[in-house]
Amino acid sequence: MYHFPASFIKSQTIARLLCRIIPAHCPFERNIQIGQIHLHIPPLCKLNPLYKEIVNLRFLCLSYLAEECGEDISSYC
Repeated sequence: MYHFPASFIKSQTIARLLCRIIPAHCPFERNIQIGQIHLHIPPLCKLNPLYKEIVNLRFLCLSYLAEECGEDISSYC
């Protein structure tokens, strides 16, 4: 498993881009209603081995923007 170092993010533009394209929650969880039938598809992201790494990268980007750049990150949450 690869861990990104904290110094990996050095550009505000790249950090903002990654925060926009990496979702804050699993995008695959769905509730489907067909007539009277309700189906719930659970999030399967945690079964993906890269999920933790991608979420960690997003967290590093958010930390960089908040701490190093002094940017308000509430729009990314």
